[in-house]
Amino acid sequence: MIARASYDAGFTLIEVLVAMTIAAVALMTAIRATTSLAVNAAELRTRTLAQWSAENRLAQIRVSREWPNLGRRQFDCSQGATVLLCREEVFQTPNPLFRRVEISVFDANASFRFARLVGFSTRLP
Repeated sequence: MIARASYDAGFTLIEVLVAMTIAAVALMTAIRATTSLAVNAAELRTRTLAQWSAENRLAQIRVSREWPNLGRRQFDCSQGATVLLCREEVFQTPNPLFRRVEISVFDANASFRFARLVGFSTRLP
């Protein structure tokens, strides 16, 4: 009887390379998804802090019954370790007892707006 060598016992080089390529593509996709989630979470946190800053200013106007001057002013409205710049614009309305207040919250360079909130100040008796 002649002994026959069996070549069916292992993987070929091509099969190993294909498997490694598939694994590499899957890992790159997972890393990209993780990075995207981290960036989105950081931006969502900043937008939330910006919204809180705008709400804080409008609440301050409401609670103190402040009658803001017409025009625009800027002030620092940082939250936590996030540096934010608030821009407050006050407009006259057709009713002289109301003023429209727009609060926009920007990054430190005032180049990107994270939040915008509109409210009204009243001077009712």
